[in-house]
Amino acid sequence: MRVSDFDFELPERLIALHPAEPRDSARLLVVDPVHGLSDRHVPDLERLLRAGDVLVINDTRVLPAELKGQRIRGENRANVSFNLHKRVDAYTWRAFARPAKRLALLDRLALGNGEADALVAKVSGKGDTGEVTLEFELGGAVLDEAIKAHGAMPLPPYIGAKRDAEERDKTDYQTVYARKDGAVAAPTAGLHFTDALLERLQDKGVVIERITLHVGAGTFLPMKVDDTRDHVMHSEWGVIDADTVARIVAAREAGHRVVAVGTTSLRLLEAASQATGTLRAFSGDTDIFITPGYRFRTVDALMTNFHLPKSTLFMLVSAFSGMGLMREAYEYAINDGYRFYSYGDSSLLLRAEQPEPEDE
Repeated sequence: MRVSDFDFELPERLIALHPAEPRDSARLLVVDPVHGLSDRHVPDLERLLRAGDVLVINDTRVLPAELKGQRIRGENRANVSFNLHKRVDAYTWRAFARPAKRLALLDRLALGNGEADALVAKVSGKGDTGEVTLEFELGGAVLDEAIKAHGAMPLPPYIGAKRDAEERDKTDYQTVYARKDGAVAAPTAGLHFTDALLERLQDKGVVIERITLHVGAGTFLPMKVDDTRDHVMHSEWGVIDADTVARIVAAREAGHRVVAVGTTSLRLLEAASQATGTLRAFSGDTDIFITPGYRFRTVDALMTNFHLPKSTLFMLVSAFSGMGLMREAYEYAINDGYRFYSYGDSSLLLRAEQPEPEDE
């Protein structure tokens, strides 16, 4: 498919620079392939979800993975900054560097709050598009804590270009149920939930299941191809344990819906279902790329924010609810003043009729 098929015009004024307050007061556009569009608010999930439905949340926790500091070559210093985007091992991260041209292999780096108390690393690899590999002196959980101490929240570029990071972003850009360190971007649909709303949903009989996908900064990278078949998807690490799988499968077999909170939850559930057609336990990297024509195997409904034009995520939602309906939904949202992107309003998408399964 042509990438241009997924383009649309968005007024700058609709890009949200801060979240709704309180966070569960955001608007919610329900997109139903049978009944069309309806305006709601996030607390209306209490009426929209049914007892027995499984709400799948991504419990990844965002690390403050924007690091600034200096490249050191003898007496020479140069200011550099990095956005960590994927952990390689306990000591090593891949990162996007600015400006990458100042860096060479084996350069020493002092990152964070002054050289005397710096987070020390070296450049152990360098790519062609501003990506570098950083090898830190610290590792594991100790490195995670050091990144938290020295780093800033890695706001999406469409926010970071308009304002500096603020102290409140440390809370605003984190879900209330975040538990497992490793993401460098938030699973933003989950930002709309409060503990009180989650408790009310559970009281109704909605089952909440946790999975983990560590969201990478690659989610913000623009597509640089004209045809979707030529796009190389970034990979992200995720895990779904066997007990969680068993409960989700049992719920589906009993006729209940699986509702993914965010495209990250959906991508991991579908990646774990892809090989066999049935959900299985999963641990590892996934680079699943979902475009129209994809047959969904596990997810019945998707809660998600409004995405960038020509993005892989707009392609995903177009596959889920249908290209025509999603174009109608986005045109409606723009005309009605919905707020877009990470800190914006949300939507609840119901799945369109599935394409026929491919022959084995």
